[in-house]
Amino acid sequence: MIPKQNFAPRVLGWFDQHGRKHLPWQQNKTPYRVWISEIMLQQTQVTTVIPYYERFMESFPDVYALAKAPQDEVLSHWSGLGYYARARNMHKAAQKLVDDWQGEFPMTQEGVCELPGIGRSTAAAILSISRNESLAILDGNVKRVLARYHAVPTWPGERKTEAAMWELAEHYMPDDRCGEYTQAMMDLGATLCTRSKPRCGECPLQEDCDGLATGVPTDFPKSKPKKAAKPVKTTQMLVLLADDQVLLEKRPATGIWGGLWSLPEVAQDEDIIQAAEQRLQVSVQDVISLSSFRHTFSHYHLDIVPSELWVTASTAIQEQGKYQWFSRAQALALGLPAPVRTILETHQSMRQLI
Repeated sequence: MIPKQNFAPRVLGWFDQHGRKHLPWQQNKTPYRVWISEIMLQQTQVTTVIPYYERFMESFPDVYALAKAPQDEVLSHWSGLGYYARARNMHKAAQKLVDDWQGEFPMTQEGVCELPGIGRSTAAAILSISRNESLAILDGNVKRVLARYHAVPTWPGERKTEAAMWELAEHYMPDDRCGEYTQAMMDLGATLCTRSKPRCGECPLQEDCDGLATGVPTDFPKSKPKKAAKPVKTTQMLVLLADDQVLLEKRPATGIWGGLWSLPEVAQDEDIIQAAEQRLQVSVQDVISLSSFRHTFSHYHLDIVPSELWVTASTAIQEQGKYQWFSRAQALALGLPAPVRTILETHQSMRQLI
């Protein structure tokens, strides 16, 4: 892949006329504000992120506020964005910044990469956008632009291909207007050089785009080699109700939904009454089956079979520290997995709770 001429000037010229300049994180571009936006935007659309970002900034306006906040509060603000390890790592990184860096971001890319949850491209974006550092990024949007522009014949996730694309990204990075160029590349990929319907006629790179020259620009970037169909798992979720409260379970710190509060689960083939009475030490008075639904993760489908159990509760389970009774309002203020929040928000009996 041989670099071409006048790449950055064309991209910046387009950005000056058409780039996005009014997103919330583009105002007062401190490293902290840019960092939060970059983490939220991983695997998530801009339109989805905007309200989350604004609420997050209102509650945690600086790194000190984020560092001292309880993890449950941070996860509550993240609930619905998915990929919750991002939020847990962000909380840990904030505490490290306060403890080790007096609340300031490191001055080098290597230093920023030492923070939990931050890799090479994210570190470069933070420093480029907030401090105008000449550091190239290679996020999904930039990969698509470069792979299409050069008609890269292999999947960008392959080690050799990715290394070659890093070289291109670094070559095209200008020495000035670095932050604007970084934002411009993101915008170009997000608004014009899109995955399925690129607007090539409006692109500043169209005249020498190798992908467009093939006549089928959407053939680039090449797709990841297909894997087998996603496996399907099934779980039963128990909505245990007693005295106008619902029982929630604190999940382990790592793994799926790590650190979030969830509904107790039992295996697909388990008897839910027996499991509830033996494991959760309640007396089941009535059981109502609720509508099943599917929640999809990146690597498997989860079929959720919820049931409502009206119970007489024992306080014994609270001593384990893993389970706790909450009012509906208290539960909805917690960090909850998206499907659990859906159950608690939409289920008729839950709406009747205080």
